[in-house]
Amino acid sequence: MIPEKIKFGCLTKKGMAEVHERSLPQLKADELLVKQEVCNICTTDYQQWQGLREHQGYPMAGGHECSGIVVDKGSDIGNTFEVGDRVSILYDYCGICSQCKMGEITNCENIKMFGKNYSNEYYGLFGFATYFIRKAKSFVKMNPKLRPEEAAFVEPLGSVLQNMKKLRLRPGKDTVVVIGAGTMGLLNAAVARAMGGRVIVSEMMDKKIDISRRMGFEVINAKEEDPVEKVMEFTNDLGADVVILAVGATAANNQALKMIKKRDAKISLFAAGYPAPQMDIDPNMIHYKKIEVIGTFGSSLEDYNDAAGMLNEKRIDVSLLIEERISLDKIQEAFEKANSNNYRISVMLQQKTV
Repeated sequence: MIPEKIKFGCLTKKGMAEVHERSLPQLKADELLVKQEVCNICTTDYQQWQGLREHQGYPMAGGHECSGIVVDKGSDIGNTFEVGDRVSILYDYCGICSQCKMGEITNCENIKMFGKNYSNEYYGLFGFATYFIRKAKSFVKMNPKLRPEEAAFVEPLGSVLQNMKKLRLRPGKDTVVVIGAGTMGLLNAAVARAMGGRVIVSEMMDKKIDISRRMGFEVINAKEEDPVEKVMEFTNDLGADVVILAVGATAANNQALKMIKKRDAKISLFAAGYPAPQMDIDPNMIHYKKIEVIGTFGSSLEDYNDAAGMLNEKRIDVSLLIEERISLDKIQEAFEKANSNNYRISVMLQQKTV
């Protein structure tokens, strides 16, 4: 039975997450109605909860790492999606601006990523809603055998794949160092390994070091060892071909400059930091050593589809990156735990957890 009203998680101010209620909109011809099962709390979400992204606005009905089941579809959908399909969402996009025509849908010129696209009152994508209606083009179909929490990794994995495409890894040749073993760091590490790279992970926190080792990576304990010296030791003093900065920190940025090889190395500035970190880089060093400093953000439509395929075919295992499952009615607790340097906290939208 489709409800007249839905419940959804919402950030109302710094440090405050609440459950609100609103009417379910009318389904249009080009839309799907999805019973949303789960939404994982990502860095963007909890950084606003921390008060580090006040510019995104309140009230924020956020969440974008979610998955669910199609329960109804508009008259124009055809057989692309069927009732009962498991789906994951993409960011909204217009499909007609210059960025969208190039596939760069997270840079859409007409639809603001965290704007008031579904409500005159609330910002955000309503990822933490029990049910929601979106354009069918904003979904990808997922393997029904995947756990919903794992299917919800399409968006973060898509951003990792964009990074990897820019890095142009050489299978069997490149040594990749990932600084930071949080969710996004280990996603980068897992994809780099799947693409044939030798992967070394540098991390300070014991729990994250343990998860990195359980995932089978070579690990540097940055709390006890000098990461630059260890990278040189692991590579016989050659240095890394690629360094991925999965933390936004000045110290990590400057470590990356010291652990790369002498020529033709690449550094990916994957993570943002608030306040913005610094990087003590000499332009002549970039010139003479032919270093590529790469910025990456968001995903193209191709990246999203590739991410869905990678998850659906189980070419990457994200199960160890799911820390805990908490019900929607305890969303404040969920954000408090996400704030404690954990991996993904999955907000369960259809059931209470114990």
